[in-house]
Amino acid sequence: MNDDAIAVLRARLAELSDLGHAAMLLEWDQQTQMPPRGAQARGGAAGTIERLAHERTADPALADMLTAAEAAGEDPGLIRAVREDHERAVRVPARILVEMTETAVEAQGVWERAKEASDFAAFAPLLQRHVALCREYAACFPEVEHPYDALMQRYEPGATTAEVRTAFARLREGLVPLIAAIAEKPDPGDLGGPFPVADQRTLALEMAASMGYDPESWRIDEAAHPFMVNMGREDVRITTKEDESQLAMGLFGVLHETGHGLYEHGIDPRWDRTTVGTGTSLAVHESQSRLWENMVGRSRPFWAHWLPRAQELFPERLQGLEVDEVLRRINVVRPSLIRVDADEATYCLHVLLRFELELALLDGTLEVADLPAAWNAKMRDLLGVDVPDDAHGVLQDVHWAAGIFGYFPTYALGTIVAAQLWEAAHVALPDLDHQIGAGNLSGLRAWLREHVHQYGRTRTGDELLREATGHGLDPAPLLRYLNAKYGALYDL
Repeated sequence: MNDDAIAVLRARLAELSDLGHAAMLLEWDQQTQMPPRGAQARGGAAGTIERLAHERTADPALADMLTAAEAAGEDPGLIRAVREDHERAVRVPARILVEMTETAVEAQGVWERAKEASDFAAFAPLLQRHVALCREYAACFPEVEHPYDALMQRYEPGATTAEVRTAFARLREGLVPLIAAIAEKPDPGDLGGPFPVADQRTLALEMAASMGYDPESWRIDEAAHPFMVNMGREDVRITTKEDESQLAMGLFGVLHETGHGLYEHGIDPRWDRTTVGTGTSLAVHESQSRLWENMVGRSRPFWAHWLPRAQELFPERLQGLEVDEVLRRINVVRPSLIRVDADEATYCLHVLLRFELELALLDGTLEVADLPAAWNAKMRDLLGVDVPDDAHGVLQDVHWAAGIFGYFPTYALGTIVAAQLWEAAHVALPDLDHQIGAGNLSGLRAWLREHVHQYGRTRTGDELLREATGHGLDPAPLLRYLNAKYGALYDL
């Protein structure tokens, strides 16, 4: 083995990893600490980091380093992933990526103010700039079947528009009758507040600690749109947004982001300071957060264990409630305006809506100025909900401000993957429900670390899924899970 060739490659990857570290720290600071007028300077700094990372990734010397390291016995999964990064970088001019980054920083503050004022027109010019840049990016890959493929593969390597359309059609076919059947049943109501924010945070962090949240390596902050970033396995940062009038937003938001963090925290240390020491795809990443938030966090075994503690913290609101009553209320199915607050049955329809709108924006069949009207029409069609204003409609998500088109499908794809992994985990751990009911989440965490987390990007999402479950992407387990869960809760 030629250790020198591997060392040369690893040195370049460490440099790229460090640049990524700096970029994520700037992003975290922008959304949690930075004053509003800092956007202009931050945009320049973020753009410079993006340019430097692109230059080093597109460098012809990197291709030579990969060839030499491959011959020397470097891990083939690392070689594949980095070679894909290099080949993509060679195709895309740095100017496009820098403009994307700078526009995203500028748009963040504009979006926040536009959302607060429910003023889409104030945000539209920056969204139009994003769409134009995305079209330029997609044009760098003329061989793809649909321009959207080029954007989606930034987040979900190997995914195609045609495959996603097929999976989403199966989801819609299965979800619509389930939601209609539930709509005929009495609404169980909500867990009414107030729930003091400090006590919400206490309960959420205790639950997160049982999952694996470690205050020595993690921190939690507030953000307009909750997210997770990591600057390394031992520096995981999650954010949340709490509302005193309800328990679900803050509580399940923390479980969701902790699920993301566990993925990054569980990657094999040998991938530290490389560009493969992160999640292999956003669908796989989202599978972790959706699994912990919903399949664990909204399950009967979980609440059989945690309800007594919740009743200690919120005696006026929860005292006297039985587990089954709490379950019906935290799992209520009710078509709603806001994706992040959506129940498990209707959630994927929110994603389908965004996927269809992004396709239309990219191929020019929908103009940015017409987006609010198109959004509102699709909300009525898919969910039967009337949108009162743009703040509760087209402006609700941060993703378009960040210019990350092609990202939204991964939320539904990740939910599909979560259900497949959940089924496989129950086969491998027959007493999993008993473990969860006893407050022991270590078995599930260890299974996920063994089959998903440890590999980082050295295995593709499809490879992980097939090895863990024996199947490729398949919506059937998700539909089985939802029908069984809501069949029991609503006596269908």
